[in-house]
Amino acid sequence: MKPEASKESVMPQRSHKEYDFFKVVQDYLDRAAKAINLEPYVQTILSQPKNEIIINFPVRMDNGEVRLFKGYRVQHNNLLGPFKGGIRYHSSVTLDDVKALASMMTWKAALMRLPYGGGKGGIKFDPTSVSRGELQRITRRFTHALGENIGPDYDIPAPDMGTNAQTMAWMMDTYANMVGAGNKQSVKGVVTGKPIASGGTLGRNKATGQGMVYCIVEWAKANDFNLQGATMTVQGFGNVGSHCAVILSRLGVSTIAVGDHSGYLSNPEGFNTHKLQEHVARNGSIKGYPGGKAITREEFFSLKADIFAPSALENQIGEAEAKALDVRLVVEGANGPTTPAGE
Repeated sequence: MKPEASKESVMPQRSHKEYDFFKVVQDYLDRAAKAINLEPYVQTILSQPKNEIIINFPVRMDNGEVRLFKGYRVQHNNLLGPFKGGIRYHSSVTLDDVKALASMMTWKAALMRLPYGGGKGGIKFDPTSVSRGELQRITRRFTHALGENIGPDYDIPAPDMGTNAQTMAWMMDTYANMVGAGNKQSVKGVVTGKPIASGGTLGRNKATGQGMVYCIVEWAKANDFNLQGATMTVQGFGNVGSHCAVILSRLGVSTIAVGDHSGYLSNPEGFNTHKLQEHVARNGSIKGYPGGKAITREEFFSLKADIFAPSALENQIGEAEAKALDVRLVVEGANGPTTPAGE
């Protein structure tokens, strides 16, 4: 299993540690509250998550060593329905980041009138550095440690960066074995994004990328813009960015540059997005793909294109990147990729 994207660091910007993602989200809440004259007590309630769960849990690795992992589950708000949000496996996972992402899940569900609240979780480690067996044990041990803090009517995890349908199947199976035998089938809703054979939903894997495409198509209609022959650059070519690029290729949009934690590639003629997607699925990154020329991060952000789709980590488009961009549209597939200065 490979992470969807990693943090980049060539063009000058604030480092991950210096960037307080949760503070940024709180500032957005302050601005929104003023704009709609929100009752102060409502803003106070929404300013912090209801629950912040930190779990240190041991896992026996393949070499016999017992390693301690730190896991998080933040439950922001559940007034509209069960907490809902992804589980992230990445070496940069922090409590504040998970708090920010959980808050954003609350806003997203509310804006779409979905009967869910906001939640988010994660484990601080690199999923590409462990074996499949170790990954399974880490996931199952984390799920068991969460215990009744998750559930189909209380808190529903989903895939995020570094996790996928298989991760959700392990979580669901572990949770099902924690309840009575008579409830094993009824608790399949404890996670979404699981395999079809385990009760998952058709189209779930490409859903985020498909949602980006819907937004781009509507923007094109509103601006009388012809997508046929348009160009795009994509940062992060995991589940989100790759599906967006593949679907858009059918509409005539050519992806001319891509980037992830392993570097950046350009191809003025346009990448074969299907083959690049397969390469990333096999190798975990765009590194080594023969169909492109290596470029710097700075060159990537300066490339002229019609659309830019940031689909990696947060905090990617700072002031320098925003000034360098030469595109008509930025469609955010990532969570919070644009800093306030970049915005």
